[in-house]
Amino acid sequence: MISVVIPLYNKERRVANTLRTVLSQTYQDFEIVIINDGSTDGSIAEVEKFSEPRIRLITQPNAGVSAARNRGIEEAHGEHIALLDADDEWHPDYLATQASLVREYSECCVFAVNYKFMNPNGTETSTIIRNLPFTGEHGILSNYFEVASASHPPLWTSAVVVRKTAIQSIGGFPVGIKSGEDLLTWARLACRYEIAYSTTPLATFNVEGYDVREKPKRVPAENDIVGAELEKLAEKFHPAGIRKYISHWLKMRSSVYMRLGMRRESISEAWTGLRFNPANYKLLAFIALNLLPSKLQPFR
Repeated sequence: MISVVIPLYNKERRVANTLRTVLSQTYQDFEIVIINDGSTDGSIAEVEKFSEPRIRLITQPNAGVSAARNRGIEEAHGEHIALLDADDEWHPDYLATQASLVREYSECCVFAVNYKFMNPNGTETSTIIRNLPFTGEHGILSNYFEVASASHPPLWTSAVVVRKTAIQSIGGFPVGIKSGEDLLTWARLACRYEIAYSTTPLATFNVEGYDVREKPKRVPAENDIVGAELEKLAEKFHPAGIRKYISHWLKMRSSVYMRLGMRRESISEAWTGLRFNPANYKLLAFIALNLLPSKLQPFR
């Protein structure tokens, strides 16, 4: 049995559709553990419309998505945890494919498939995944950081199944981090466990609110916990490509600062990123853009 863990916070408009994509799976040996993280809209009422004995709804005071996922993992009865956000979707063969990966790559503890982006206008966009170490439709992702630093994230929350013992061995998802908590979780797992990966896109990421053309809604945390923890992983495990990945993370932070008009912070992140990967030429472009006169700034 696979335990599907869904954190729920104010997804009244989408959670029913998400649940329908789970219930329509061709692989039916699963339970659904929904952690209502203090929703203030009609999310609970939408869930309660389903008369499905495999759904367990647990309510807790709002504590953030990481705490909700960790509670769901703790409550799960299955050996394998399928993570799913309350506004994303699975294709009908998603769980069947994950179960096949679990059987074929029994030495692995993390199992992932490719996914697509659903844009606000209703169109789908494919991911760009580079540097895979295998040919064919599936294999072991032995160079996670090299792939992740040159691609869209190869591991994305709603397209990952993980052994319960493995995710608990790293302390679950880090609590208290508002951005990048999932990326840090995958990095911690990738340093310790092997990852089985399928190139077939079988999940859909609803990207509403993630448009790079929009002004970011949140300022990056002044104390970069994710960056600091990635450095610790580099020092302890020395995985190939992790310095490029840290530079990639700092590039994302620099980009957000730049789009918010916080030039000094953007330049600082870019310079730090170049220390980890001098060949990350986009960081040089970010520095140049930040030095342009205000009237020539691309983000104003």
